[in-house]
Amino acid sequence: MSQVFVVRGDFIQLDQLLKVTGLCSSGGQAHAAVESGQVLVDGSTETRKRAKLRPGQSVRFENETVVLAAERHPPT
Repeated sequence: MSQVFVVRGDFIQLDQLLKVTGLCSSGGQAHAAVESGQVLVDGSTETRKRAKLRPGQSVRFENETVVLAAERHPPT
């Protein structure tokens, strides 16, 4: 299963992404998942809890994939 997450600003930290998408129920669970090597960013194991993720990247945890997208602003 996959979902799209819209990044507001330049980036979101990996631990925050895991929490706001509901993949982890707490910051502690997110930190443990990352530290134990269960989280993939762009297909590679990521062990930095606060890795800065930007639009275009993807995160995989358990059987869920989150694709990061840029926030779109309406034309002015």
